[in-house]
Amino acid sequence: MAPAYTARRGAMAAPAGGAGGELELQAAIGFNGHILSGLICHPDKEHVLYPLGCTVVIQDMANGKQTFLHGHTNNVSCVVVSKSGMLVASGQVTFMGFKADIILWDFKKEELLARLSLHKGRIEGLAFSPNDLYLVSLGGQDDGSVVVWSIPKREAVCGSPASARSAGNATVLAFSRCRDEMFVTAGNGTIRVWELDLKNRKIRPTECQTGQLKRVITCVKMADDDSYFYVGTSSGDVLKLNTKNKLMSDYGPQKEKFSMGVTALLLLKTGDLIVGTGGGIVALCKGSNYKVMKKIQIQGTVTSLTHRGQGHQFFAGTNESQIYRINYTEFKEELIAACHNEAIHDIVFPLGTSDLFATCSKNDIRVWHTPENRELLRIVIPNMTCRAIEFMSDGRSIISAWNDGKIRAFLPETGRLMYVIDHAHSLGVTAIAATSNCRRIISGGGEGQVRVWEIGERTRKLEEVLKEHISAVSCIKIKKNDRECVTASLDGTCIIWDIVRFTRNQMILANTLFQCVCYHPEEYQIITSGTDRRIGYWEVFDGSAIRELEGSASGSINGMDITSDGTYFVTGGDDHLVKMWDYNEGEVTHVGVGHSGNITRLKISPGNKYIVSVSADGAILRWRYPHFH
Repeated sequence: MAPAYTARRGAMAAPAGGAGGELELQAAIGFNGHILSGLICHPDKEHVLYPLGCTVVIQDMANGKQTFLHGHTNNVSCVVVSKSGMLVASGQVTFMGFKADIILWDFKKEELLARLSLHKGRIEGLAFSPNDLYLVSLGGQDDGSVVVWSIPKREAVCGSPASARSAGNATVLAFSRCRDEMFVTAGNGTIRVWELDLKNRKIRPTECQTGQLKRVITCVKMADDDSYFYVGTSSGDVLKLNTKNKLMSDYGPQKEKFSMGVTALLLLKTGDLIVGTGGGIVALCKGSNYKVMKKIQIQGTVTSLTHRGQGHQFFAGTNESQIYRINYTEFKEELIAACHNEAIHDIVFPLGTSDLFATCSKNDIRVWHTPENRELLRIVIPNMTCRAIEFMSDGRSIISAWNDGKIRAFLPETGRLMYVIDHAHSLGVTAIAATSNCRRIISGGGEGQVRVWEIGERTRKLEEVLKEHISAVSCIKIKKNDRECVTASLDGTCIIWDIVRFTRNQMILANTLFQCVCYHPEEYQIITSGTDRRIGYWEVFDGSAIRELEGSASGSINGMDITSDGTYFVTGGDDHLVKMWDYNEGEVTHVGVGHSGNITRLKISPGNKYIVSVSADGAILRWRYPHFH
């Protein structure tokens, strides 16, 4: 890892009484399917690579083991692997006007070899020359330039604007398969073949002629012998261009174009094409007349097609974060990886087991097998958003809070709906908790009400409505004896309630929108946090403030959890960092860097095996719980 990054990483974690060690990232569930050609099958046929947030994930296909390339300071925007498989390059997004890094990696050693910085704003595309001599990079629309880098010297050789002034932006690129001096860029109304003149340190483009056709190019694939290349278009057809005379030789299909555009291409040794579309179709087309021989439908826009070995098996990635394995001969798809593609709002472990956890998001609740990162169950309620979930302590049901104002309970094994409490809250249910004897549910709503429900074998009865909060309830925690609970709200109050007599015991006020609250296991103190970035410790008995810590240098703290013995707690929020704290010292002991979206919630697993954090970009990261000596 480059020293510059280590220093910066330390600085990010420093505000709270000096940074501690680093949390070790064990596994990531997530795949950024919005990145074109982001899923890559390595030439060794054993690994796949894909971007997730600021990291590049390398996954062993046989055993699912993951390793991570850490080094980017913001979201990865493109990834590419060299023909030899020895090198990987990845580009990132940065802020307007700032330089966006390209990182060159050694695949075998998983080491950072060089940082290449010239482009501003975003790296749109990358390609290696066939003999690992050059890397060519394409800047995003604010940058608009193409740069050729010498890999042995780790420096830029030359650069040029990527497209003519009269044309639109270039967005895709491909290198020649045989020569280190030729590559192609394409985009909105532009297709160019470039020649590198190393002696004069120049690249010279030739515009390709497509006659009357005006097209927006979305992907480009070079033939193995370089004699021609194919481009896919947003209009739903494929053009074939001759590399020598730079003319279009043919295009198709001419009658039935692919709906929602061609978004990915794969060229087979037979000369046939695999076409991926915006409508989720993966089609096998004859190279001569573009006739569709076979096709399958998958979920989401196809953004990546990558083949393993000679192409008898290939993979498709979609913008709905799904990865499919497709067998060429049978042409059947098998879903091998799926994850949330919307913000995750909550994560919970069942009582006493770290092998399972559940997450919730827009449209669904998912139950995962922790050791294998495998999805075991998906409960789908279309067009609804699940805001919070809880496993009942007897393990018989998952209760959930939804934005349509309903509380829904499901069987954890099958996902079958057990019961619904209609009209539980007028502005959606925003928080939920259950007593340890499983006889009551306490829910919080967008309007600020806290409601206590009595749950019988066949009956659900509203016992009491507690009306003190004037804004959405964000978090509810219940005392072990089931006689008291604390509710945090965006109105700047936390209220401790007696849920036997239904009265308010204490109110805690702060100039913040409270996002999370936890009881210390001994239950004489609570800790809170929220948008003011401060962690507050409070006496339960009289609601007085005990101490306050600076929890984060930037952005709200959205989630916290505490160990069962109360020695340590973890926080996460808009600074994308997972922080572990010593409860008594009030100091950070460990920091986890890996999320690229705002962390929404996080949990320490029962038995302190893992810390699992979830974020607004749909990623789930699992960290090894550090062992303190």
